[in-house]
Amino acid sequence: QVQLVESGGGLVQPGGSLRLSCVASGFSFSRYAMSWYRQAPGKERELVATIGTGDNKIYTDLVKGRFTISRDNAKNSVYLQMNSLKPEDTAVYYCVRLSPGYWGQGTQVTVSS
Repeated sequence: QVQLVESGGGLVQPGGSLRLSCVASGFSFSRYAMSWYRQAPGKERELVATIGTGDNKIYTDLVKGRFTISRDNAKNSVYLQMNSLKPEDTAVYYCVRLSPGYWGQGTQVTVSS
């Protein structure tokens, strides 16, 4: 039974930081690339960051230099450290297993003054 459980979302002021966590179960975590996606109201889901099985990382230009994706295979977890948050980062953030894909339920991030 594949499960992806996100946590760490919340309300933060512009310029603040949040750390999202995703705990995976039900599959061989270390064998899969993992991603964070996000979706704002009225918009399509977009890729935020991906970390591969060999620790290679990619980011959308919208977050490069502000967000960091990481993983801890011993804990079956993937993280997204978000710094210098902007109002346009407001969205539901999803933890996603790649190839084949599996989506978590998401965690809300709201950046507002």
